[in-house]
Amino acid sequence: MTKRNPLIGKGERLIDDVVVPRGGGTKYHPYTFTQARERLAPMLARAVQGIDHLPDYACPADRAVATVTLNPEYIAKSYFPDKLLDTIGLHVVGSRPRRIKPEQRSKGRDPEETISTELFVMGPRSAFRAWRTTLPQWDEDRRGADELATIEQVAAPTPQDKIKGQLPKAGKTVFEAVLHGDAGSEEAGVVSLFEDYLEEIGVPQKLERRFSAGGLRFVAFEAPVGRAEDIATFAPLRALRQMPGLRMMRPSFRSSRFAVPDVVLPKKGPIDSKLRVAIFDGGIPKDHPLTKWVKVIEPPGIGNAIPAFLEHGVGVTSAFLFGHIDPSKAIGQPYAPVDHYRVLDTAPNQNPFELYEVLGRIDHALVENDYDLINLSIGPRLPIEDDDVHPWAAVIDDRLSKGKTLATISVGNGGKGAARDQLNRIQTPADCVNALAVGACDSPGSPWQRCDYSSVGPGRSPGVVKPDFVEFGGCLQRPFIVVSRSGGLEATDGTSFSSPSVLRLAAGVRAHFGESLNMLAIRALLVHTTEPSGYPCEDVGRGRVARSVQDIVFCEDDTIRVIYQSDIAPARYIRAPIPTPSGVIPGKVTITATLCYPTGVDPHHPDNYTRAGLEPIFRPHDQKRKDPEQIHANSRPFFGKGQSGLLEDELRRDAWKWENCLHTSVTFNGSSLRNPVLDIHYNARLGGKNFAPTEKLPYALVISVHAKNLGDLYDQIIRKYAGQLEAFQPVVDIPVIV
Repeated sequence: MTKRNPLIGKGERLIDDVVVPRGGGTKYHPYTFTQARERLAPMLARAVQGIDHLPDYACPADRAVATVTLNPEYIAKSYFPDKLLDTIGLHVVGSRPRRIKPEQRSKGRDPEETISTELFVMGPRSAFRAWRTTLPQWDEDRRGADELATIEQVAAPTPQDKIKGQLPKAGKTVFEAVLHGDAGSEEAGVVSLFEDYLEEIGVPQKLERRFSAGGLRFVAFEAPVGRAEDIATFAPLRALRQMPGLRMMRPSFRSSRFAVPDVVLPKKGPIDSKLRVAIFDGGIPKDHPLTKWVKVIEPPGIGNAIPAFLEHGVGVTSAFLFGHIDPSKAIGQPYAPVDHYRVLDTAPNQNPFELYEVLGRIDHALVENDYDLINLSIGPRLPIEDDDVHPWAAVIDDRLSKGKTLATISVGNGGKGAARDQLNRIQTPADCVNALAVGACDSPGSPWQRCDYSSVGPGRSPGVVKPDFVEFGGCLQRPFIVVSRSGGLEATDGTSFSSPSVLRLAAGVRAHFGESLNMLAIRALLVHTTEPSGYPCEDVGRGRVARSVQDIVFCEDDTIRVIYQSDIAPARYIRAPIPTPSGVIPGKVTITATLCYPTGVDPHHPDNYTRAGLEPIFRPHDQKRKDPEQIHANSRPFFGKGQSGLLEDELRRDAWKWENCLHTSVTFNGSSLRNPVLDIHYNARLGGKNFAPTEKLPYALVISVHAKNLGDLYDQIIRKYAGQLEAFQPVVDIPVIV
């Protein structure tokens, strides 16, 4: 019988605090003070002219919004122009990424197009006018004057700039307005002020359908299409779009039922009845066979069920309970029970406000309950955008920001959309950074490839590696088999089913090891054990998820897989030793590492969306130093440079440091390793600026070491680190065939 080596835990016992001196040399500026002042003056004059043309009733308390685009060399949080804006009397209410070609670069380098940050700044119109009037007289001694060089452009947004996407040519439509949340005065919030404005322009509304997320307020209302520009003239309005519809959730081929004499479902209850799982979908019929493991919950006030949605809800729940069903084999026992929330009650496009109603039902359930695992195979029919965050992503990310719930979200079936218009891009809320975005591949075996319907990445930066990975989702040639609404079996396909299939795998790992593994560690393990491929990252993310629980929880004799579960204080450095045997390791050694952590989010700053960042520094050999006076051993690229899936822009500006799921695999000569470590530093920001939180940040780190010329590596590590590292002991045995 083959020896099975379980996962190794308690890696956190190896961790120590460490003091690492911060670098930072002389900052070279693209503009002198005089150049910056002279080039900004005409831009500021045009911006003030645009602001002055706004009607008074469009500017609550006479406040207006302008955009300030930073030179790309100043987008790090340490260069935020706080003093300048404070001196002028303006404050930042949001930002977004913007691709620009600066007029100049420092040290005489040729300008090139790259990503920068565009700030939304708000203040009294008198403050903008005063800045325009006094700027020519500024000297270098004025407070904040040294930050003028950080600014590349100043402008006033027009109503046309705020209208997103295509609107109908005539008639009424349901709009979604995005408002700067801190634009309200002490007497009234911005939503109330917007209501007053709409009444002033003759489009009176009661804005009862609303969500708050970070510094944004999202509201839905119906109005004539022809009034869109008038509506967008409201100064605190950031964006205006037609309300997207719900994903149709139809498979790429017509679902088919086939005759199976007797569908024999398992007689036993779930393996781990303590696991709390929720699926938000179309419902399950009363007295359906799945209700042996499923509690069906109908939120108060919900309307009647739709048959097609019930079909979808049963299929999604079946995928979680049993995975892809092979009719020739016995159906396996479910790992966990599930609460199925029916959140859909109307056919698509019949209720134009349904997206907000559905999100409200989901949000209420997440606030009122502590779930370990959740799945979403529904969402808006809307590919993500780089410069805006949809309320579905913002609200759900906020609910997941403590890291105690593992969520899987389908990326959508829009992969056949027009690539040039990015209509094939992943659909929100798969852009949540605190969740796993799951795409679909066409086979559970080999070979495999992305299903052409599966939406593609990249995600928004941070969160650029989306989908996180793919799982079998079915196709016409090889469909995904689920239990049908009638209780038989049905052939179907879609990311709707690959996503809960991954959640099932997570439930299996948790059931196997119990509470010794937290949900953050399970998320890291799922990413860590993906099967890599030669396909582009934007198609399949890290690869295909592991085939079974066994592939995740067991190691070969020449491999170790160690889990570190702990937390880190702000601004702190910790040192995580990578377990290696004593002496030189013969031949090649591959080190694979995955670092995951939850984070608060700032939806009004999509380019600075994550509030937490962990920066790992790899030191492979503890005796190698470039300088004898050097405190710590030399570092070398590991995460970051060469990081799979990150674009050149992200790498160049070190945006990878703010990705809350880092994964890489690097091969070394064994002789180049001696007591290797990862030094990890916790950075924090709020709204793109420096921030000092008081709470510690939980994280999970998974490290694998594979040495093919060392057949007893696992045993050597267990002996060397006895009393520190421990092999995980299973709570229950998981069947080998899953």
